[in-house]
Amino acid sequence: MGGRGYDCDVLVIGGGIVGLSTAYALTRAAPGTRVTVLEKEPGPARHQTGHNSGVIHSGVYYRPGSLKARYAIKGAAEMVKFCAEYGIAHEVTGKLIVATGRDELPRLHALVQRGRENGIPVRELGPAQIMEYEPEVRGLAAIHVGTTGVCDFGAVAARLADSAEASGATVRYGAEVTVVDRREWGVAVRTAAGEVVRARALVNCAGLQCDRVARLAGDDPGMRIVPFRGEYFELARPGLVRGLVYPVPDPAFPFLGVHLTRGVDGGVHVGPNAVPALAREGYSWSAVRPREMAGTLGWPGSWRIARRHWRYGAGELKRSLSKRAFATAVRRLLPAVTDADLRPATAGVRAQAVLRDGTLADDFLIRRAPRTVHVLNAPSPAATAALPIGREVARRALSMLKDADGA
Repeated sequence: MGGRGYDCDVLVIGGGIVGLSTAYALTRAAPGTRVTVLEKEPGPARHQTGHNSGVIHSGVYYRPGSLKARYAIKGAAEMVKFCAEYGIAHEVTGKLIVATGRDELPRLHALVQRGRENGIPVRELGPAQIMEYEPEVRGLAAIHVGTTGVCDFGAVAARLADSAEASGATVRYGAEVTVVDRREWGVAVRTAAGEVVRARALVNCAGLQCDRVARLAGDDPGMRIVPFRGEYFELARPGLVRGLVYPVPDPAFPFLGVHLTRGVDGGVHVGPNAVPALAREGYSWSAVRPREMAGTLGWPGSWRIARRHWRYGAGELKRSLSKRAFATAVRRLLPAVTDADLRPATAGVRAQAVLRDGTLADDFLIRRAPRTVHVLNAPSPAATAALPIGREVARRALSMLKDADGA
């Protein structure tokens, strides 16, 4: 697939919110740059972007100075502005993070400190003040984070695609990349339909498939995507919750625990429960892909994380298989909830990068390789942070083009 007749300057693999934000940023930072996005699904935002709880995260959880902290804080403000500019449904609701046990109080206080280090205004609340915000929620203490909100990230992704195309980019759906051929002159890819696209630089924003695309390009990403399914319920009595209510998270995990989220449509989602998925795009227990399971089980980090955190995993599995157990967990925050209040809702799958030693990557991973930028870990809060992530990936891709021109 050699040759120097380029079809575009930058080829982006992946039409989720990060890939489309990258295309959007490229067209604005360097007008005239020819950008093509290849997405294997028939439309944008069909996986992580379109299956999350729609929360615009404040950045309160993330290590000060980390990409997650910096990009979430900046991205949250930019996302609200973007939604307002384009008429996309959104609301800045604020949220409560509630401690229901005394063992959680030190972690709650640590979150207060972290929020302040990140420059995020947080207000500490006692039990009576919790009820002023959420009359049905009970806890020993809480913090209120005013900059958290909700929006329709699927609509954001669609608008990013439209805006990028209006500026000259090409977005092709139903175009699954199966071969990547990287040479000194650039990169050529072949799709499942046999189409060949040649580019001067490649950007890998393939989400749940990003490590596979990295290997297709000849790079060892040093990690594997281990898919975790987030299982949600919808609250039959949405009036029980006014806004967003979260438990105090366990700092050993990137998951935020079962929480309550009033979305832009007025419904309240409860979840997610996090269990290993049996396929990269395994949205139910019946979705099984043996080859993908073998890839997960063949990665040493998968076994190490299982040995290290089996008790936590057993609790998640129990809640996955038993609605009663799930409801019991929810009642710690919302005592009025009954089993009958929980109606199954659409699940999501988190593309979690696991390192060889079993460490869960706790920050965004953006790596440069010859002619290529790989986005190797971009789960939550990547949707919130999509605009600054896209600018950073675009900056690296444009720098690569400049280096090539100067060579």
